[in-house]
Amino acid sequence: MTARLLDGTALSARLRQEMSPRIDVLSRRGKPPGLAVVLVGDDPASQIYVRNKVKACADVGIRSELHRMSSTTSEAALLDVIARLNCDRTVNGILVQMPLPPQIDPARVIEAIAIEKDVDGFHMLSAGALMTGRIDGGVGFRPCTPYGVMRMLDDAAVPIAGAHAVVIGRSNTVGKPMALMLLARHATVTICHSATRGLADLVRQADIVVAAVGRASTVTADMVKPQAAVVDVGMNRDAAGKLVGDVDFSAVREVAGWISPVPGGVGPMTIAMLLDNTVLSAERAAAPP
Repeated sequence: MTARLLDGTALSARLRQEMSPRIDVLSRRGKPPGLAVVLVGDDPASQIYVRNKVKACADVGIRSELHRMSSTTSEAALLDVIARLNCDRTVNGILVQMPLPPQIDPARVIEAIAIEKDVDGFHMLSAGALMTGRIDGGVGFRPCTPYGVMRMLDDAAVPIAGAHAVVIGRSNTVGKPMALMLLARHATVTICHSATRGLADLVRQADIVVAAVGRASTVTADMVKPQAAVVDVGMNRDAAGKLVGDVDFSAVREVAGWISPVPGGVGPMTIAMLLDNTVLSAERAAAPP
């Protein structure tokens, strides 16, 4: 039986509608949510991502401001911009688009962002709150991509508690936080990566597969347990220049129980969760002391 589609485009549209009353309340109080996006350099893919994020803000009523900086910008100059944005009460979220030019240390940039404005969820304090189970205690934010994956699984009523989940990828932005979020929901989690031996055998045991390795067709139909949920985080270009994920979609769809497409799966959800984190930041700032 063909797998059910984890439609990130449709779900993200619903979630944006659900944000509207929260944004309206903040706006009526004179404290509309504000997101500052910083783009350093002229990477074509980054420009597309930033344009999509700015448009998404406009669509839901979040005020956004775009700070463009040249590819020769110094680290000190970028840190100065972040320091100003940290002090700007009209800015609830700060997003510095990655990758950055080689003269700038991304770790220093991420840690320079005030934790209460870390809507990407990349700051060490956000990571620590997620690790220790305190992410809902008013400190830090969930990283947008794995947060979006969890919302997709929940919306489809995919069983998580007690499931065996295999996460392929160990990045700080997706793989590691993805594993922590699944673990917090009582899944048994295996993290795989480029040096994992017997990857196919491990994936074949999984009830939930999250592919975030950045290599096309890493997950093939023979690797997937029948009726498993397969979430594709990958974004790659094939020989014809077509956007594809890490999963052989057409073949795996005939085996899996649920599957997310590329495009139209995790990508729209990442942006939706960025908006959600920005609204949450604004709500925290507007709350009585």
